[in-house]
Amino acid sequence: MTADFAISVLSHVVLLPPMNLFLLMAAGWLLARRWPRLGRGVGSLALGVLVLLCTDAGARLLAAPLESRTRALPPGAAQRSGAQAIVILAAGRIERAPEYGGDIPDRIALARLRYGARLQHETGLPLLVSGGNATADGKVEAKARGMARALHEDFRTPVRWIEAGSATTAQNAQLSAPLLRAARVRRILLVTDAMHMPRAQACFAAAGFEVVAAPTMFESLGRLTPLQFLPSANALQRSYYATYEWMGLAWYWLRAARA
Repeated sequence: MTADFAISVLSHVVLLPPMNLFLLMAAGWLLARRWPRLGRGVGSLALGVLVLLCTDAGARLLAAPLESRTRALPPGAAQRSGAQAIVILAAGRIERAPEYGGDIPDRIALARLRYGARLQHETGLPLLVSGGNATADGKVEAKARGMARALHEDFRTPVRWIEAGSATTAQNAQLSAPLLRAARVRRILLVTDAMHMPRAQACFAAAGFEVVAAPTMFESLGRLTPLQFLPSANALQRSYYATYEWMGLAWYWLRAARA
């Protein structure tokens, strides 16, 4: 197990909302037995943060700084970018979708695929999809294979390379590099969602590529309405995702500082 993968698993289990806030509430309850004021303060803080992160307004507080670190490509910019290939990164998947007879990309992955297909149609550039997480028994295929199938069947878009061994963003870059270098590709259009782009761009730059960011799914640019101050499960999911990206960036920064 690599350090990146271990950190990824740990962060998903205990360090992301709402679990981290539930743990903080439990800590407050334990502290209140001996230090009532401190315990109540810790518990109230955890509850308040949880309520905030369950609102669209709170999710934006986390997402907006991430998304402001990248910019959408203006119309026609992809053709003028000088890129030699398009790279689309995997997200999640829906397993055993009965209407398709197998696994399919989830909504985040589908948004990335849609934008990547659009760029490929505009530029004619060869396309690479990257994502693994297949099971050893072959019952669950690599995410990249489902992505390639969706691009072919749903978007009429050809795929030149399939990188099917990666489990993290860093591995996306590391394992895609040999495929692209064999074709003498140095400059890429990198497609992922806007919150993920800062981390993804850093990984591919570290792998030696000139990266033209091609982000999609900007979550923090819509208008803010009174209803967005009400809690919702959808808002908590976005807060979870944004927190995960901030933790990933922090991990990369700490690792670089130790190097």
